[in-house]
Amino acid sequence: MSLDPRRLSPRLDAPRPRPVLVIASGNPHKVAEIAAMLAVVEIEVRPQPEGLEIEETGTTYAANARLKAETVAQLTGQWALADDSGLEVDGLGGQPGIFSARYAASDPERIQRLLHDLGDSLYRSGRFVSAMALADPSGVTRLEGSGLCHGSILRQPDGNGAGYDPLFWVREAGCSYARMPAHLKAKLGSRGKAARQMAPGLRQLLGVNPSLR
Repeated sequence: MSLDPRRLSPRLDAPRPRPVLVIASGNPHKVAEIAAMLAVVEIEVRPQPEGLEIEETGTTYAANARLKAETVAQLTGQWALADDSGLEVDGLGGQPGIFSARYAASDPERIQRLLHDLGDSLYRSGRFVSAMALADPSGVTRLEGSGLCHGSILRQPDGNGAGYDPLFWVREAGCSYARMPAHLKAKLGSRGKAARQMAPGLRQLLGVNPSLR
């Protein structure tokens, strides 16, 4: 009885296991948006462990992104990607900024507070700011990126979306951030710009061939 040599060695055409990347966020909207941006990348995207809450004690977006990425990487033993974002309104001196998620208890309350605080001001320009950090499985940040999306604050919400998206008008898109399709968020949004900035390093570190556009 002869043995088939194909049974003695791995198949050369067997699919290569995908590297795992954990999105370090407890915000399902943020996880979904980042996962969609990475959909063309040959990686397995996972959410962070359920119930995990990380106190954002940093004084900058970048510091908070590093803190979240490093913590989740250490806990999971996987590569971890974190984003910290905020809305900066010029008429409010840059507020709410890094405190955007803590401006009020819920999205509707945050929107109402922003409209109340800005009032009838004509100075309604602002920007979404995002910082991203990629930590290796040992919990060391290996890559960072950032992005800006300029726009202005509407006087009432337009569309359905998370956070401040319904209030943020993006001139380049001709609509509110809440009404922007995924491909425009990837192109014009602050997270999309940060992701594209990180793409070359992400490709090298994880050994994949991403095409973030």
